Amino acid sequence: MRDASPQTIYLKDYTPFGYVVEEVHLTFDLAPSATRVTSRIKFSPNPDATNKTFFLHGKNLSLIAAKIDGEAVKPKLTDEGLTCDVPNVPFTWEAEVQIDPAANTALEGLYLSNGMYCTQCEAEGFRKITYYPDRPDVMSTFSVRVNGPHPVLLSNGNPVASGDGWAEWHDPWPKPAYLFALVAGELVAHRDSFTTMEGRKVDLALYVRPGDEGKCAFGMQALKDSMKWDEDVYGRAYDLDVFNIVAVDDFNMGAMENKGLNIFNASAVLASPETSTDTNFERIEAIIAHEYFHNWTGNRITCRDWFQLCLKEGLTVFRDSQFTADMRSEPVKRISDVIDLRARQFPEDQGPLAHPVRPESFQEINNFYTATVYEKGAEVIRMLKTLVGDEGYSKALDLYFDRHDGDAATIEDWLKVFEDSTGRDLTQFKRWYSQAGTPRVAVTDSFDNGTYTLTFEQLTPPSAATPEPQAQVIPIAVGLLGPNGDEVLPTQVLELTKDSQSFNFPGLGAKPVPSILRGFSAPIVLEHTPDHAFLLAHDTDPFNRWEAARNLGKASLISAVTKGSAPDAKWLDGVAGLLIDDTLDPAYRAYCLALPGQSQLAADLHANGTTPDPDAIWDACESHRQALAQRASDALPDLYTRHQVHGPYAPDAEQSGQRALGNAALSLLTRLDSGDMAQAQFDGATNMTQQLAALAYLIRAGRGDAALAQFEAQWKHDRLVMDKWFGMQVIEAKPDDAADTAKALTKHTDFNWKNPNRFRATLGTFAAHHAGFHAKDGSGYTLLADWLIKLDPVNPQTTARMCSAFQTWRRYDAIRQSMIGKELERIASTPNLSRDTTEMITRIREG
Repeated sequence: MRDASPQTIYLKDYTPFGYVVEEVHLTFDLAPSATRVTSRIKFSPNPDATNKTFFLHGKNLSLIAAKIDGEAVKPKLTDEGLTCDVPNVPFTWEAEVQIDPAANTALEGLYLSNGMYCTQCEAEGFRKITYYPDRPDVMSTFSVRVNGPHPVLLSNGNPVASGDGWAEWHDPWPKPAYLFALVAGELVAHRDSFTTMEGRKVDLALYVRPGDEGKCAFGMQALKDSMKWDEDVYGRAYDLDVFNIVAVDDFNMGAMENKGLNIFNASAVLASPETSTDTNFERIEAIIAHEYFHNWTGNRITCRDWFQLCLKEGLTVFRDSQFTADMRSEPVKRISDVIDLRARQFPEDQGPLAHPVRPESFQEINNFYTATVYEKGAEVIRMLKTLVGDEGYSKALDLYFDRHDGDAATIEDWLKVFEDSTGRDLTQFKRWYSQAGTPRVAVTDSFDNGTYTLTFEQLTPPSAATPEPQAQVIPIAVGLLGPNGDEVLPTQVLELTKDSQSFNFPGLGAKPVPSILRGFSAPIVLEHTPDHAFLLAHDTDPFNRWEAARNLGKASLISAVTKGSAPDAKWLDGVAGLLIDDTLDPAYRAYCLALPGQSQLAADLHANGTTPDPDAIWDACESHRQALAQRASDALPDLYTRHQVHGPYAPDAEQSGQRALGNAALSLLTRLDSGDMAQAQFDGATNMTQQLAALAYLIRAGRGDAALAQFEAQWKHDRLVMDKWFGMQVIEAKPDDAADTAKALTKHTDFNWKNPNRFRATLGTFAAHHAGFHAKDGSGYTLLADWLIKLDPVNPQTTARMCSAFQTWRRYDAIRQSMIGKELERIASTPNLSRDTTEMITRIREG
């Protein structure tokens, strides 16, 4: 029997809750297996609601007592909550329930993480704490008392009173229950303060387990930088007396923006040069910014229902992307975002898990925390900003904050402020929210009598989610280059609104070379084959110059896979030239060296009618890296030496870029010297960036055993570094060894499969090893399916998300499809499979 029959919920069926929640009082008496939660909630009839059924959500709760206005009542209980007869006037509801945090392995609601009490209530975790209308449009102020024998007792809002074994908190800003938070445990605070632009002092604290105090300074500075940036760029000041962050070991996501009490996966906040890479530091900076920015775009203005999830997440992802671009390098950040979009969101958009940025229906909301909602949602906002301009965007955002502060808003509300403030009609643009799929835009050109013409044809492939897609508004940033490489037309934005549309550029002396989709101005697939070598040499747009290198490399790889061709000399010469161009940002050059992802190559082959062979793709990538190493061999030693950073470590953009290019050079050098320089770097490394990169290259060179043993001995006490150790062995394994490597690691004494970080580091990394996961014997499919079946009863949310590893199964050959199909059937037929996983597997199988 499955975990409750999946029930489809539709956007069109939305109705407001029948009662207004005026205030909430909660008391927690903490005990590992028998926590008592007492609620006192003031309700009044909602004049805007037609359905007056009094239904409160509740799961895995033991009801001890319930009262209305002090009189005992006996509500009707179900597996999903309770109903009760209530008066048609304001009344006070009281309930006492008992819950079992120690048994809560799903990590939703109130649970224990190595002895520390912690909550995660988004999306529907609060119903596992007490009976409540657990929906985002029900907003109220919360007062909370926490009783427990713990030195630290935290909740949302401002502290109002405390004593030995208790603390009281009050959040004056109305919020939905998904933003509720509570933490209790043995924690140490790293403290600081911030003075807002209004002159108010805010006390800041980052709470960590004893022993982690030395990993807090960067996270605290990132928080202060975020607060200052949000004031400077968006005019948004913080609104409470305190802002607390807590680092938690067991957490399904990166972090959570609970009002005034952000709870973070420890991997997303703890950092030191010895234990964290430059990539870790940048990720931490971005996640801290993201969760802080939610204070206005998610908390002060929340979403009316979970169909509007992109309203808070897409907007906040866009804001954190802006922040990182300002803090570091705008071109490098843009390239990084697009790589991630193509690797994660494009496959989603083009496969069985496709859904609009705002879905029309869902069965399990946890399954819609997707790249489409987050990353494509952010791209939609980027396009909107491009269309209305910087001034129009700023004006619209000011109106949005003024008009909807304290609201549970919708996409219609969001677009209306843009229409009202800029005068634009966004009816057609709204299709970006309602249509699934990645638009494909084909480009042709002509030159006649001094006039250059670009013709665009857009097509969004139909899908189950959008069977009849219509033309969308697509902003396409275009520049023109003359035959000598000079820019004859600076960037201008063309608005494509029809299925086919032409744009003329008169007054030119010769046919130009177009630079199209500059800055990746829209999340589309561009079908155009200009002279990539020319653009690589001359394009003034950093993104399109990188894209030219990428396209040259991709074409060369596809030719190698399909025809057995040698690496293209134009790609080798172009990239080798970039490598030594010291006028370019080192981080940018490091990105230009990287090949397209193997899964992306498989998608491109499939789109062109070729069945991808994972082994052939692996071999082509290896041959291309080897050829590049040989082509650049004379320059690599000097390049490596000149990009070593001397002096104190700093995780800033300048030093990070130096290390990125130096390590990219070392990666190629290892193919020429069998790992001698990598061994020297490993032995002398003083920071994790250098040590981990060298370890990876030693594994590739077949010299990793001793380094792995040394690394384990050095870092076995640090859980986050050991996650790197697990993942590195899997991702660097040769295809034939990847499944065996992952399987062996699951038997390691430090493999805690119930910890999401360790599970993802091992099995999630294995699923990302394209050729290893798609091994011809099907061992990769069986291994992952075995572990998903084992994890599902314990943590269905993590299980369901990892099912997406199978979403591209229909692009491969019949034998692989058959093997994957059997594993999907095996998962689907597992007794008591969770609702989360059932929905994902069903969609993947039927897509």
